[in-house]
Amino acid sequence: MMGAKQRRFDALIGALTDDLFRYACWLSGDRHTAEDLVQETLIRAWRFMDSLHDTSAVKAWLITTLRREHARLYERKRFDYADNDLMALADPNPDDLEAHTEQQWLRERIRALQPEYREPLALQVILGCSVREIAIAMELSENVVTQRLFRARKKLMQQIDNSAGTRLERVR
Repeated sequence: MMGAKQRRFDALIGALTDDLFRYACWLSGDRHTAEDLVQETLIRAWRFMDSLHDTSAVKAWLITTLRREHARLYERKRFDYADNDLMALADPNPDDLEAHTEQQWLRERIRALQPEYREPLALQVILGCSVREIAIAMELSENVVTQRLFRARKKLMQQIDNSAGTRLERVR
């Protein structure tokens, strides 16, 4: 028999676990670490769910919790780092090599952005967060988030333009 708290938890949070996992993979670069981060986030969400009064802020609340869990993880542990593909998530179309290569190139460019631009862009692209949700999660104003998203996109476009120019020079 499912209790009222369990039903509320499932209704508010259950649908967001896949998004949390994708974001945790992006943050940590490791599937197993991401699973641990999501588990810790869900445990905290369960404990403090009664303090959540604004149900429209659930996504931002969970993202904030996940980001804090990620920070705590690095405060507690030292990791052995390996030179692995940080964005090796399941490819929905593994046969399309050209699309995979372009996605990989774009992921690398996003990862190369400065953290203040990289994180809001990832939250918007990976999780589909609104500017308001990103602002809440990152504890910034909506204006700052909008500005950072604009600058991140501008930097990406500059990289695309530079890359296209470099390819044209190689062809000549």
